Amino acid sequence: MDKVVSSPQEAIAGITDGMSLSVGGFGLCGIPSVLISAIHNAGTSNLEAVSNNCGVDDWGLGILLRDKRIRRMVSSYVGENKEFERQYLSGELEVELTPQGTLAERLRAGGSGIAAFFTMTGVGTQIAEGGLPWRYAADGTVAIASPPKQTQDFDWMGETKTFVLEQAITTDFGLVRAARGDRHGNLVFHESARNFNPLCAMAGRVTVAEVEELVEPGELDPDQIHLPGIFVQRVLPLTPEQATDKRIERRTVRPRPTSTTGTTGTTRTREQEA
Repeated sequence: MDKVVSSPQEAIAGITDGMSLSVGGFGLCGIPSVLISAIHNAGTSNLEAVSNNCGVDDWGLGILLRDKRIRRMVSSYVGENKEFERQYLSGELEVELTPQGTLAERLRAGGSGIAAFFTMTGVGTQIAEGGLPWRYAADGTVAIASPPKQTQDFDWMGETKTFVLEQAITTDFGLVRAARGDRHGNLVFHESARNFNPLCAMAGRVTVAEVEELVEPGELDPDQIHLPGIFVQRVLPLTPEQATDKRIERRTVRPRPTSTTGTTGTTRTREQEA
């Protein structure tokens, strides 16, 4: 039952060229950066990655993308990665853009033994009708387009509604990052890091979790566990330095407020007062 491994290299053992990976994270929150770095250092290439986004140019999956290690992405948001945009539009990368909620459910279905499901999301668009560009040719034409998907009408709340059939996603490996985890693979995620990490873990045939804090079995309150250890095969404890090495996707600050001091009515900034 002890699933702890001693190094990133041991954690990613078995990940080879051409495999598919479901990778947790939401923006830059909860990205399994240590595992991604280990894959990059191993030289693994020709990967298919399923993730909400592809990191940024120099962090997360972005470092694999930068060095042309990813051949195909299944994502719902790509707006912060300029290299992603360049590769996609120039025909170097195949991209299956998927509505965010649909992507989450496809991953969850894959981990739950559900082969496919019907949803209203995407009906009446290229998501359902086909023709969404997956890969461009060098001249800007569409080289590979999404196929049409099966649709079916259902009685929904007293009305007839059209739904589209979406296939579940399973991958060779799942890579996730958790705030806390025990030796049995039970995991707890911190706030927004919970958005996609549990789902990506469920979808992987072999799932590896890097954990910021490793605890002994029984220390986690069962009611607080977000992902049971049945979905996790390997646990990599992070060093304190690795656990605190995190990035902010977009730093937004507001101007420091001014304050009136003394009896002269002089307005000074906080920097001036310091």
